[in-house]
Amino acid sequence: MLQKIFRRFLIDREQPKKIIAEAQEKASQIVSQAQQEARRLMNEALELEKQLVFRQQQLEKKETILESEKKEIQKKINEIEALKKQIEQKKEEMRLKLEKISRLTQEEAKNLLISIWEERLKEKIANQIKAAEEEIKIKADEKAKEILADAMRYGATDYVAEYTLSTVNLPDESFKGRIIGKDGRNIRAFELATGVDVDLEEEKVIKISSFDAIKREVARVSLERLIKDGRIQPQRIEEIVKKTQEEIEKVIYKAGEELTRKIGVYNLPSEIIRLLGRFKYRYSYGQNMIAHTLEETRIGIALAYELKADVNVVRLGCLLHDIGKVIADKEGSHVDLGVQLLQKYHFPKKVIDCVASHHEDVPFSSVEAVIVYIADAVSGGRPAARHEDFEEYLRRIKTIEDVAKSKKGVADAYALQAGRELRVIVKPKEVNDNEATVLAEKIREELEEKFAVFPGQIKVTVIREYRAEAVTKI
Repeated sequence: MLQKIFRRFLIDREQPKKIIAEAQEKASQIVSQAQQEARRLMNEALELEKQLVFRQQQLEKKETILESEKKEIQKKINEIEALKKQIEQKKEEMRLKLEKISRLTQEEAKNLLISIWEERLKEKIANQIKAAEEEIKIKADEKAKEILADAMRYGATDYVAEYTLSTVNLPDESFKGRIIGKDGRNIRAFELATGVDVDLEEEKVIKISSFDAIKREVARVSLERLIKDGRIQPQRIEEIVKKTQEEIEKVIYKAGEELTRKIGVYNLPSEIIRLLGRFKYRYSYGQNMIAHTLEETRIGIALAYELKADVNVVRLGCLLHDIGKVIADKEGSHVDLGVQLLQKYHFPKKVIDCVASHHEDVPFSSVEAVIVYIADAVSGGRPAARHEDFEEYLRRIKTIEDVAKSKKGVADAYALQAGRELRVIVKPKEVNDNEATVLAEKIREELEEKFAVFPGQIKVTVIREYRAEAVTKI
């Protein structure tokens, strides 16, 4: 037992010595490694220092070379400057000698030389200019014809124009008696409500004529509905006509929307769309205005693309150029009315200028305005597009109606039978029977003053009708 304890004691005494010896050995190793690393780093530093010294020496050597080259270049520049001065001096000496010999200054000699060469080349230059002008003119004419022909191809439309007559087919001849009514009261009520002239002479056909296509369409649709309904009497006629008028207004608005959609214009004010829709029932020298506007706009757009103009300005200018023709409640030319309308809705100035100058009332302000003018002329000027006497006919009819409408107490007026009959409807509370007779005479006298020459007579009929109405609660 004691031996075990003694051996353990001896072991415990030797353990610290062993640990100390190991630590000393490790410390010696670390010191050795550190010294080696320090020597390595020192060697690397020395090597880098040598490289830096070498590079510095190289740079100093290059600087010396560059400085030498710079001095050499400067020397050559100085030599060149000296040579230039010598040359200028020689030129001046030669100039003075030439002036002395020729007795001319430098400017005089230059002008003399130029004039001699101008005289020699004058004829040649003139011939070349003339030839170039002829070539440009030929090419320009050919190019213009090519552009116009191509643009007109885009403007082709399939719209069939109507004129001033509509027809309604009857199931049998007996319907004419019902349409005329007792003592003609039905047909009078129909003509009064619609403002058209009704012709019953042809068998199984009723012809409706009026210079106003909207009135004619209202009358045609109303008559077809009355025939289908069978109840043909004054009150029913008025109901059907009123309802038809409301529906035709919807058709007009839809026609305006369809026209703008085909042309590619959107978000226009509703009043503008409604006025454009009236083109469906409006004619310019016999040419339907929807067909004309569609055709003209397509031509204008094609020209704008060819000439690199503003296509949207041309598109709007062509679409709206004739909108003043369907503004019926204002006085003035259709150009002025159109410009005023577009200004009211704040359209771009370039578009308004296109409308203002499309009949050359004002000078063209842009290439877009010229394109609108050309497109309008191409569409209206092609063979069979228009009939010159139709527009004059419309003006004559409007003048006849305006004479009556300008009188006090007149509710409405319709020119019928190509202007040979004028029916004037007066307000019964403002015009009595005697005054109606006097009014007819006044209108006749004014018409005779306005139309010194007129094909036939104008019959003036003043209609005064008083109505009293009452409606029961049931």
